[in-house]
Amino acid sequence: MTVPVTYYLILSAVVFLTGMVGVLIRRNIIAILLSVELMLNATNINFVAFSEHLHDLGGQVFVFFALTVAAAEVAVGLAIIIALHRAKDTINVEEFSLLKW
Repeated sequence: MTVPVTYYLILSAVVFLTGMVGVLIRRNIIAILLSVELMLNATNINFVAFSEHLHDLGGQVFVFFALTVAAAEVAVGLAIIIALHRAKDTINVEEFSLLKW
């Protein structure tokens, strides 16, 4: 008995929408980064589900590289957060205007 691909797609859509809502309504930079990670993991669920459905390992290999890039993204993101916290003493997104013209 196998699980249909549509179940994985529904799970992926729910996880992606949760991440998107988190990015749109959160004000804390760390919560926004966690929401972006949720969105990335939702795409990874799709890659693995279609990889299994098509009996091809290409999707699973791509997920491996995507997780590697996500780990590097978290390291860079946390370094930026630490630098911003040292400059402004807060991690609230609305307090930063460094990138505005």
